[in-house]
Amino acid sequence: MKKLLSGKVRELYAADEKSLVILTTDRISAFDVVLPTPIPGKGVALNLLSLYWFDQTKSIVANHLISAGPSRMPAPFCDDPAAYGLRTALVRRLRMLPYEFIVRGYMFGSLWEEYRRGGQAWGQPLAEGYRLADRLERPLVTVAAKRSQGHDEPICLERLQNEIGREEADRLVALSLRLYERCYGQALERGLLIADTKFEFGYDGAGELVLGDELCTPDSSRYWLAEDWRPGASPRSLDKQFVRDYLVAQGLNGRSPGPELPPSVLAKTAQIYRQCCQRLTGEIV
Repeated sequence: MKKLLSGKVRELYAADEKSLVILTTDRISAFDVVLPTPIPGKGVALNLLSLYWFDQTKSIVANHLISAGPSRMPAPFCDDPAAYGLRTALVRRLRMLPYEFIVRGYMFGSLWEEYRRGGQAWGQPLAEGYRLADRLERPLVTVAAKRSQGHDEPICLERLQNEIGREEADRLVALSLRLYERCYGQALERGLLIADTKFEFGYDGAGELVLGDELCTPDSSRYWLAEDWRPGASPRSLDKQFVRDYLVAQGLNGRSPGPELPPSVLAKTAQIYRQCCQRLTGEIV
């Protein structure tokens, strides 16, 4: 089977002219560097979480998933369910939009840095007086233009409207907010806060808008334990922030090639992904 792309975490294969197989590996990246130490079970957790959220949001917008059943996969994936069964998905080919739509519910990460510099968010004004990790008055959508190399580029909503049209830009922003609100509410019922997450969209062969890529995984979202959330402090997270914090503490953030993770960090990171997956899906990985 022809491999089309080897990303930081996912491998993309051509199934036929209309579909693809996504294989989610145990690789982990931080600061745009793929680390040499795989996280046991991480790919399974990511795949199960995306499948769960695609099912929970399909009434809002169609998604690219065709099947996750091993018997529906083309060879060689159907031949070894033990190796591939929980980490593969058969999806529709899409013409992907070159943007990420980031919905932010809390004052954190790059939004906090932007806010401290000028009290706004890439052209969108914000109220005064926010503290680190404060919940925003209402969720905010920011946009990043995807780049094949290097960091994605944050852009203002006006630029998005100029590039794809005001009507389509407004539709994508509204859809992103509806998706976030649905996922946020369900995560909250399980004791988790989605501080921020990103969505990616494309068009199918009929020109219909479709939700693609991954959905509300710990790699594409910032998950906090609700019991730990306090404005003014950094809450405990169930995502790869633990690895980022380790690299920063060791002065290794952004170093390429990436460093090996010590056994203690490896075990804790694997536990974080398992815990996030189990809390949300009920699946034990």
